[in-house]
Amino acid sequence: MNESDSSPMPGQIVRVLKGRDSGKYCVIVRVVDSRFVEIADGDKRKFDKAKKKNISHLEFEQYVSAEVKNSILETGRVTNGKLRFALSKFLNEKVSDLKEG
Repeated sequence: MNESDSSPMPGQIVRVLKGRDSGKYCVIVRVVDSRFVEIADGDKRKFDKAKKKNISHLEFEQYVSAEVKNSILETGRVTNGKLRFALSKFLNEKVSDLKEG
């Protein structure tokens, strides 16, 4: 991954590597600056109480949820249901990819 595509973007799925939520998948809901993003999963971590995380504590997936990204660009926010939907869709695809090979 080179510098240009490692920049986090709203709607991108990440896996938390450090902290209380380590091992969980979340969605980036806001890019704070070059070092920090805010993440939420729509379940335990709601959009209104998004967690500020250092990007070095996250593993970025190549997957960006179009629904979440468009919602944030259009309205500046996203529903928790959309976050849960995006995560379940991503996890289902990841599981089927693992089964295939």
